Amino acid sequence: MKILKTVLVLAIFLMAYLLQAQDPHAESGLTKGIVQEVLQVSSYTYLHVLEESGIKRWIAVPTIEAKLGEIYYYKGGMEMPDFESKELNRKFDVVLFLGSITNGEDIDIEKGMVDPNVIVEEEVNKPTKQATLEKLELSIEEVAGGVRIADLFENKQQFAGNKIKIKGEVTKFTKAIMGKNWVHFQDGTYFNGAYDLMITTQEIVNVGDVVTFEGTITLNKDFGAGYFYSTIMEEAVLIK
Repeated sequence: MKILKTVLVLAIFLMAYLLQAQDPHAESGLTKGIVQEVLQVSSYTYLHVLEESGIKRWIAVPTIEAKLGEIYYYKGGMEMPDFESKELNRKFDVVLFLGSITNGEDIDIEKGMVDPNVIVEEEVNKPTKQATLEKLELSIEEVAGGVRIADLFENKQQFAGNKIKIKGEVTKFTKAIMGKNWVHFQDGTYFNGAYDLMITTQEIVNVGDVVTFEGTITLNKDFGAGYFYSTIMEEAVLIK
């Protein structure tokens, strides 16, 4: 028993040393964690990580090969409190769902974490818009045969269960959470203060993109863990 305790103490000191060692990405704003436990399910990998702050937390990412002791970096994500995994038959106090994580070799020292699946295009003088949930002053023309956000919120019962088209601007984009990409969408119209439409999709868009989505309207959608939407567009696809 004494030997086991000694081994555990040494292991903790080793983890602390690894976390405090010289890190070229210390100023990148990324979170660094060492894998303590790995759980695999059909679409996700759950990792119990020890962060630099000494806090242990569960994170979940689309399936990867991960091993105990590996170091990963990540940022952002969506915290899901009281999350229950039916595949694992386990309830977590909180899980941080992330679109991706990376090891140190895949991080650009100047640009930060780079998604290897994204094709980078050279764009000259294109302003970068910041994600926001605030109401924007927009003037976007209605797409032919489409619906305005104001009309959707005013007559949501009429559109429930139907597939519709909406043209607007992406104001926030979150990738690969619970197997979906999440889009906050505005078109400049509103009803009773409601101006932001949540859209779930497999498409990739950027903040500031003006696009047309077609998807099915669902009312009173409850994803659990406090994520409830009175009106949401699901399984949306981009219309060219």
